Amino acid sequence: MLTKVFPIHLKDGKQAEAEALVAEFAPRGPGVEDGTLSFRVYRDPAKPDYLLFVEHFADQDAYDAHTGSAVYQELIAGRFAETIVEFVEIDHELLVEL
Repeated sequence: MLTKVFPIHLKDGKQAEAEALVAEFAPRGPGVEDGTLSFRVYRDPAKPDYLLFVEHFADQDAYDAHTGSAVYQELIAGRFAETIVEFVEIDHELLVEL
């Protein structure tokens, strides 16, 4: 399993727009992708203009298919990218699962 974590700092005042794009993307992208095991996006109520993505994929091929999809290119690499200041891509390996 491949785990990706993305802390994302949004442009000032872009929280609602970014959340709307993620809500539009989730069912059309990760919601229908066989290799996407989970797709979770968190907001921090104490930190405006910030989102945290936590995603699990079957393997690297599944992640590549996810990021190569037309809906990802339109909504995430396209419109969502216009709302962000910066993001960090962090790979994680599962240590413990209950």
